[in-house]
Amino acid sequence: MLAARVYGKKDLRLVDVPKPEIKAPDDVIVQVKVVGICGSDNHIYRGENPFAELPRVMGHEFVGQVAATGKDVSEVQAGDHVVVEPIIYCGKCYACRQGMPNACAHLKVLGVHVDGGMQEYVSVPFKQIHKIDSKIPWTTAVLSEPYTIAGNSTMRAEVGLGKTVLIQGAGTIGQLALRVAKAKGATVMITDVEESKLEFAKQNGADQIVNVAKEDLKQRVSDWTNGEMANVVIDAVGAVKTFESCLDLASVAGRIVPLGFSEETVQITQKPIMQKQLTICGSRHQAFQFEPIIKAIEHEQLNDNGIVNQQFNIKDVQKAFDLMNEHPEQARKIVLTFD
Repeated sequence: MLAARVYGKKDLRLVDVPKPEIKAPDDVIVQVKVVGICGSDNHIYRGENPFAELPRVMGHEFVGQVAATGKDVSEVQAGDHVVVEPIIYCGKCYACRQGMPNACAHLKVLGVHVDGGMQEYVSVPFKQIHKIDSKIPWTTAVLSEPYTIAGNSTMRAEVGLGKTVLIQGAGTIGQLALRVAKAKGATVMITDVEESKLEFAKQNGADQIVNVAKEDLKQRVSDWTNGEMANVVIDAVGAVKTFESCLDLASVAGRIVPLGFSEETVQITQKPIMQKQLTICGSRHQAFQFEPIIKAIEHEQLNDNGIVNQQFNIKDVQKAFDLMNEHPEQARKIVLTFD
């Protein structure tokens, strides 16, 4: 069967690999229908992802149809539409015991440490399978995983009714975080330097948009909140400057969620953390977010609505990565299909 595998920096090849077989009683073999290309996949392709183990079949955002199941699997059957949860965890370490399997000491991620969804069939344990209504288009269902990233970050931030949320960065994750925060009842301001991204955010529910290349963000947040500042600040840019600014932009008793994983050193002072009693929350992948996110998609509380704007057949995977790198402004969310 066909697979897209990375062997090294910008060394992406279409290869023929064996089709998986049922080996354990809880195995589920999924025929992949659509796989999304994430920024972290592009980091692997460019040799910039510190977590990836090569060679690797990428793809941690993928959906498909059940092809076969092990003898102990009764909850799904051949033909069911499913979303695959990409994280593999031990269930026994301290993080897992604290209800944070996404921070498992032995965490493995499909498409990063283990071969992922950029292949025609994948075998995964049943616990990583989530059924989704067959009426949901594949190109919408594939957003389940990135929506869980937004779900986890807003959960960590305790986003809820009446809270003011500032999202720095109107890229794909920023846009999804906006939608989830709105669904949870928050009022949201989102920032960027590109007018097209800000206009898209406005169309999708942003209460306030700010072009930080043209406006003073701190002043805008102050005016917006009558001097209180934002109850929640989500940094979906991941740059040193944006993270450092979060302390000034957050209100007293505010919560800050950085979503980037830059290894650059940041300089922050202790005073605002103590004085405002701020909470800075890490957010990695997701924990127990698939079921609520899928239900929200099935009930049309969350949708595609323009996020997926580029589609390529798996045979054209190189063209997809070329577009992402050469014309990123055209690639809000690229998906690969197996038609």
